[in-house]
Amino acid sequence: MNLHSRLQALKAHVAARDRTELSLLLGTLALLGIVMVVLNLAGEVLEGDTLEFDKRMLAGLRKADNPAQPIGPAWLEMAAFDITALGGPTVLGMTVAAVVGFLVLQGMYRNALFVFLASVGGWMLNDLLKEVFARPRPQVVPHLRQVMSLSFPSGHALTSAAVFLTLGALLMRVAQSRLVKFYIMFIAITATLLVGATRVYLGVHYPTDVLAGWTAGLVWATICYLIARRLQITGAVEKDTDEPGGVETKIESEKGG
Repeated sequence: MNLHSRLQALKAHVAARDRTELSLLLGTLALLGIVMVVLNLAGEVLEGDTLEFDKRMLAGLRKADNPAQPIGPAWLEMAAFDITALGGPTVLGMTVAAVVGFLVLQGMYRNALFVFLASVGGWMLNDLLKEVFARPRPQVVPHLRQVMSLSFPSGHALTSAAVFLTLGALLMRVAQSRLVKFYIMFIAITATLLVGATRVYLGVHYPTDVLAGWTAGLVWATICYLIARRLQITGAVEKDTDEPGGVETKIESEKGG
């Protein structure tokens, strides 16, 4: 028996529950690693070690003879305004409300509640971190967007990561093929990265604000994922489509009961 055959045989003997438990373990380890990155970055920001880098990055995105004018063609600035709105509370709030409403109409009440709580939790985490670090907004270049809150971490980066990645994970669970699953997560990650990048381009955040927002949002989305996987084991929410008794069976059961 060759190596491939042995691996296939081993996989066949591993129960779905065991694979889920393994994913929880790996997810927890990944979560711990991300938390360490966030804490290290926060420490460097508080000590001022990143300030010179932040200032150079912001200045480098503006024209040398006119700091109020960002580099690049005119359409790039307009695109940045459009993209950054995707991470704003209005658009994200409408998106979450639409998804929650869809899940309720589908009779998936527990999933609807989970999405609502995960999204609201991301906003609460953002407000808490801003108050803890109380970092003022950058004044290196003129802001191209009106801002009123504190700077660290970037709320657009954090909440877009929390919401987009959580919704992406939810859609991945109902997708049929692995290609579609990868496509969904690619879209969620791309949208998150673009929203964060526009905050630096518009001069309203330091790069480290955005990096911290991305990682903190990823931490929250990972926590939500681990909770969802745990709820799958207990049967509180639907299983993935590629697991025994997957989401289609659970939907019918939830509608009927």
